[in-house]
Amino acid sequence: MASSTDLILFALDASRNFGEAVACHIGRSLAAHEERDFDGGEHKTRPLVEVAGRSVFVIQNLDGDTRQSANDKLIRLLFFAGTLKDAGAARVTAVTPYLAYSRKDRRTKPRDPVSSRYVATLFEAMRIDCVLTCEVHNLSAFENAFRSCRPEHVSTAELFADHFAGQLGDEPIAVVSPDSGGDRRAELFRKLLEKRIGRSVGKAVLEKHRSMGIVSGTLFAGDVGGRTAIIIDDLISSGTTIIRAAQACRDAGATRVIAAATHGLFTGGAPALFGPEGPDEVIVTNILPVIGLPGRAAAKLKVVSVAGLVGDVIACLHAGGAVVDLLPYD
Repeated sequence: MASSTDLILFALDASRNFGEAVACHIGRSLAAHEERDFDGGEHKTRPLVEVAGRSVFVIQNLDGDTRQSANDKLIRLLFFAGTLKDAGAARVTAVTPYLAYSRKDRRTKPRDPVSSRYVATLFEAMRIDCVLTCEVHNLSAFENAFRSCRPEHVSTAELFADHFAGQLGDEPIAVVSPDSGGDRRAELFRKLLEKRIGRSVGKAVLEKHRSMGIVSGTLFAGDVGGRTAIIIDDLISSGTTIIRAAQACRDAGATRVIAAATHGLFTGGAPALFGPEGPDEVIVTNILPVIGLPGRAAAKLKVVSVAGLVGDVIACLHAGGAVVDLLPYD
């Protein structure tokens, strides 16, 4: 079993704010490293502390932003992990709370790529020992993509259940999945919320099909009439999916609509999401920075911190503990 002095925690520059929040929770400081850019878009990243024989965790979210694309962040993480291994690190864990390409986990057209599996192969090529992510799009695909690398998944269901348990009054509640693929996620959250508030919580699911960027499907199953509807999803990108679900809930008689998602990408600022057709309230975690939103978003948006949960899992992994004791299972 490793001692606490063996743990080294890095956060690459693009994820430093979230990394600092995680480090603060577990009572540690981020280890020093250097990131340098060169002509032609090349770069290098190296640790500025000794890592030989140590257990190393590297925090890097793999979202695209105005400075670095998802590809830029991925290659920086891979090269840094390889550098750590070459420098003698005993164990390297990639902490990627937002994992790029996880939505492309199956073939939906002839000769389609399965990008999530290719990313897993890249992690394994760099001899990364463990990949830790939060609320991945398809849990089964994530767990089955790896062969020599340990996948660890952090569900945010309890985090959201705790948040809503402290915010809801006595109104009747229904949990809504915006598509059938997210029904398992929604059901886990529904059960936890029901336990927290001590009363029955309804459920509903919306039909959704996506092809060539076009979203369709109108079937809505479940009872939200006279209830506060909580739409639960793994991420919000442009907001189209959430807006469709919000409209379906209102058409079915919901009195209030709240959307909650772990990852707030908000591509293009997602302006329609914060307009009258969107939900009454939007909840996301602090994994990704909330930037570039319209001014009216401030009245609807709330951010909850997942840094403590990620920190607890990191500490548990380092100590050789049972991560299953920290996380809910359906």
